[in-house]
Amino acid sequence: MSGPRRRSVFASRLVRSPDDGQRSILHDLRHAILNGDEPPGTLIPLDDVAKFFGVSQIPVRESLKTLIGEGLVEHQPHVGYSVTMVTSDEFRELYVVRQALEEAALRAAVRRATLEDDAHAIEVHHSLAAAIDDNNERAYHAESRRFHMALIRPSHMLRLMRMYESAWNMTEPARPMARVPAREHNVFHHDHERMLAAFVARDDDALVAESRHHFDHLETALSAIGSDPDVFRAEA
Repeated sequence: MSGPRRRSVFASRLVRSPDDGQRSILHDLRHAILNGDEPPGTLIPLDDVAKFFGVSQIPVRESLKTLIGEGLVEHQPHVGYSVTMVTSDEFRELYVVRQALEEAALRAAVRRATLEDDAHAIEVHHSLAAAIDDNNERAYHAESRRFHMALIRPSHMLRLMRMYESAWNMTEPARPMARVPAREHNVFHHDHERMLAAFVARDDDALVAESRHHFDHLETALSAIGSDPDVFRAEA
């Protein structure tokens, strides 16, 4: 297994939340990784991070251990901590996991959704359209996630949603939406539009079918970046 190849700028990009303590260190480190500014393989220098937070290495190390459990950080002896880099096969597997969890949640969500849930999903879909019109990749990435969550949150399947978000989080450092052609965003947006229509109509079969079409489109678009050595670890 090869070690991280990037000289780290991790600490220089950290943003410190107002609340001090172990919880905020964990939150801020997690946010830095999920924000997509620290690509897979980026080194996380323990000394620099501890100095940034004004603490010893101990609370930083404890937070990093938690992030290892979440799949966002990895540790290699004699190398240190780094943002997790997965293989392209592992990356695709995370999308398989997301699809399976999403289908289960969507069926439950349709049965329990309210008019307020409809209004929220419609609002997020409008925000997605605005991000596409503005060619704002970062906003599109964030609003796409909000849209999927808006459709499954009415399921009230809290454990499932935590697993779903965990699988999504592990793909975030690769910033997949920044690596596919912008034209694909329009394809994805039309998928979302059909998913929204099925959701509002309370047609769970149609909604699941549209979700499957969407993941097929995602798989096709993301297959083009599967060999990028700056994103994925080489297969063993």
